[in-house]
Amino acid sequence: MFENLNWWEILALLVLAFLIFGDKLPKVIGDGLRMLRNLRRMASNATGDLSRELGTDLRFEDLHPKALIRKHLLSEEDEQALRRPLEGLMSDVRGQTATLRDSTLGARDSVRDAVADARAGVRPDATVRTAPATPPTEPVPEAPAAPARRRDFDAT
Repeated sequence: MFENLNWWEILALLVLAFLIFGDKLPKVIGDGLRMLRNLRRMASNATGDLSRELGTDLRFEDLHPKALIRKHLLSEEDEQALRRPLEGLMSDVRGQTATLRDSTLGARDSVRDAVADARAGVRPDATVRTAPATPPTEPVPEAPAAPARRRDFDAT
C-alpha cells in the first residue's frame, strides 16, 4: 500500500496528521493499531475455523472455483478430452508466432544494417527518378479563384 511513497511524502502525511488530530494523535494511533490487531485476529480465526471444518489437508488454493470444479466435477479423462483440441491449437499458434518472430527479427536486422551503412556513409543502391523528357500534352486547368472575403468594418 505504501510502496510508492517516499520519505518526504510520509513526513508530509505525519505533519498533516499532527495538524489534524493535534493532541489526540497518540489516541488515534492506538485506536488504529487496536483495530488492525482485531482484523488480523478475525482473519486468523476464520482461517482456523475453515481448517477445522474442511479438514487439515486443506489448501486455500483448492477453494478457487476453477480448482473446485476440476477436483469434484471433472475426471482425469474429461480433463484430457478438453485439453487435446486445445493442445493442437496451441501448437499451431506457437508455430505461427515463431514464424512471425523470425520474420520480424530478419526485418530488424535489415534495418540495423541499413542504419549502420547510413552512419558509415555507404548509400544503398537506389533507383534514381528522372523527370519526363516531354511535358504533358494536356493543359493543366487553373484552379478557380477564391471568392473575396467580405469584411464588416463596422463590427470591429
